[in-house]
Amino acid sequence: MHVVVAGQGYVGLPLAIRAAEVGHRVVGYDVDPHRVKQLAAGESYVEDVASERIRAVLDSGAYSVTSDAAALAGFDLAVITVPTPLRDGVPDLSYIESCSRTLGAHLRPGATVVLESTTYPGTTEELMVPILEELSGLAAGRDFHAGFSPERIDPGNQNWPFEKTPKVVSGVDADSLAVIKGFYDDLVETTVPVSGPKEAELAKLIENTFRHVNIALVNEIAMFAKALDVDVWEAIGAAASKPFGFMKFTPGPGVGGHCLPIDPSFLSWKVERTVGVPFRFVELANDVNNHMPDYVVRRLMEGLNTRRQTVNGSRVLLLGLAYKPNTSDARESPSTRVAELLLNLGAQVRGADPHVVDDIHADARLVRVEAGAEEIAAADAVVLLADHAEFDYDLVAKHAKYVLDCRNRMAGPNVEVL
Repeated sequence: MHVVVAGQGYVGLPLAIRAAEVGHRVVGYDVDPHRVKQLAAGESYVEDVASERIRAVLDSGAYSVTSDAAALAGFDLAVITVPTPLRDGVPDLSYIESCSRTLGAHLRPGATVVLESTTYPGTTEELMVPILEELSGLAAGRDFHAGFSPERIDPGNQNWPFEKTPKVVSGVDADSLAVIKGFYDDLVETTVPVSGPKEAELAKLIENTFRHVNIALVNEIAMFAKALDVDVWEAIGAAASKPFGFMKFTPGPGVGGHCLPIDPSFLSWKVERTVGVPFRFVELANDVNNHMPDYVVRRLMEGLNTRRQTVNGSRVLLLGLAYKPNTSDARESPSTRVAELLLNLGAQVRGADPHVVDDIHADARLVRVEAGAEEIAAADAVVLLADHAEFDYDLVAKHAKYVLDCRNRMAGPNVEVL
């Protein structure tokens, strides 16, 4: 098929390359000319997609990339993988709207459009489909197929790459579901069909809300455990020995990426707008997780205070600027807030991350360094935020004057665990 993947980021690029590898003719569409230029040169900016894979499908002619909407004409199937951010707590679906209009202008009878961007239940049928119908003059179900299949990309997860992760699929009618399921059956090992787009949209939000709430639970427990003088990490490890009725979650400096800081709020917003009541679990989880960077800074202040130092004027080294280990994804990373708070308190803040090369959200005052012995020893405090495999934790524990370990990776007289 002639396949269009609109959006070539963490979600769209793995999908586009996989579709090209299984035999489709794929056009990767992105409005960012810098991304298009990089991909056209065979250079990947997504760690889960090796540059060699991009060059292979470019050379075979199975994949091309463009920012020219005219190149989308004649598609058989298009997938929308554009961002869905929050703006002042309100879902911003402008990227979906714009992309739907672009695709609607090229939509023809028999074609299929799939939405993958995370959003609240109802978006596919109440927003995307009407725009496609308006621009094309065609009717969904009768003239073209449409549906929703939530993305499940987990950056840096080697155990569950795109093709091994089960894919939820849905359609606005039975024929749409059959076509969409058939497409993804060629790309992944397992597809999970559901009765309609709303169920698929809600499934994605349930997945992320579940994680968000449970991470908030252990984060709050970690704060109480410190006050109670209890080793929360040992207690969680002991609880995890139970073979049923428990799933292990661990504390950290906050949550990041697109999924946890943003996606549950889509559901909360929709519930309050439609039902008129707050989604209290999400609001509480947001409150706890959003304030974990503040707690990290408070703990650092206390740690420096016991060493007769103040944050103001102290040299602080942050290890890990990504939101999770072994990835370059710094979207909504708690390190951004930690750095901002420390800089505003007068600290000299340095950041080391072997994966994050260009973080557009980083504070300009943050000095980027490598985590060598000299840099570690020069710091008044080292804070481990993302535990990348590349960091030498023995080196850190040996040379650092004081370590606040937010990931429970180190031990020693100079190490304090979150």
